[in-house]
Amino acid sequence: MAQDITTPGDAPLSHFAFGTMQWGGGADEDAARAMYSACRACGINHFDTAFVYTDGASETLLGKIAAKDRDQLFIATKVGYLGGASRRVIQMQFDECRKRLGFDSVDLLYLHRWDDEVELEETFETMAELQASGAIRHIGVSNYAAWQVMKAQWVADGFGTRIDFIQPMLNLVKRQAEVEIMPMAAAEDIEVASYSPLGGGLLTGKYSSEAAAGRLATDDRYRQRYGQKWMHEAATGLQKIAAETGTEAATLAVAWLAYHAPRVRPILSARTPDQLTPSLDAIRYQMTPELYDRISALSPAPAPATDRLEEA
Repeated sequence: MAQDITTPGDAPLSHFAFGTMQWGGGADEDAARAMYSACRACGINHFDTAFVYTDGASETLLGKIAAKDRDQLFIATKVGYLGGASRRVIQMQFDECRKRLGFDSVDLLYLHRWDDEVELEETFETMAELQASGAIRHIGVSNYAAWQVMKAQWVADGFGTRIDFIQPMLNLVKRQAEVEIMPMAAAEDIEVASYSPLGGGLLTGKYSSEAAAGRLATDDRYRQRYGQKWMHEAATGLQKIAAETGTEAATLAVAWLAYHAPRVRPILSARTPDQLTPSLDAIRYQMTPELYDRISALSPAPAPATDRLEEA
């Protein structure tokens, strides 16, 4: 990768990251510590959180657990999911993020989503000031469309900075990022750290039972996001391939993503150490072209970004 992205101690950034969205919620401190240790044993040094995760408990736990290794880690958090991306909100939320984490600075600060009610100049001047002060090392955006990234990048350039990271959703059944976001990121040398490699748990096979509990069963947003019949059929197909190959479906889902989009840094996550193990196993899994093709056939590739599809 073209950019030189490292930890404060100059260690190269790991290809995989871990998302602490469930720490302090579905995962208690003991589980969080065990997952942190498992990630570190697999070479992961990139940990992702956000102001809104578990009402701040995620950041608090991450700061507590990671403090001893701070210089060896790349810590990312996000602001602006609630309240917008004004100067006041960014500063207020980021100050709280730092208090929870117990760190004076973070390596990456994302704007959690696009805000069309605040001028980009106000937003990115604030981010540039935080970067210039040493409070953040890199600027990122999450859940932005490609055109939004490029518009924001132009504004950021006016303040002598740039967007270094984007965080979109990407997995076997959610591939829209392939259309414009990933080509844009490659062309503009923007790192992609993608979330939800397991499709909210759908690609683990756990929802093959009607009695299964989890976000797809309890959260309307996830139910709508992964509610299409073909997505569940793809998950069933992946589970069958996993059974044939003696592999966990989650391992195949993450390994497929790593093979499919080698430039992307998948963000793994889980509620328990046992739940995390199959995803970590994917780090060393040897995906073959034949197996990749079988898995890819379970999901339709999105149409390219053109109005002349017959010529694409």
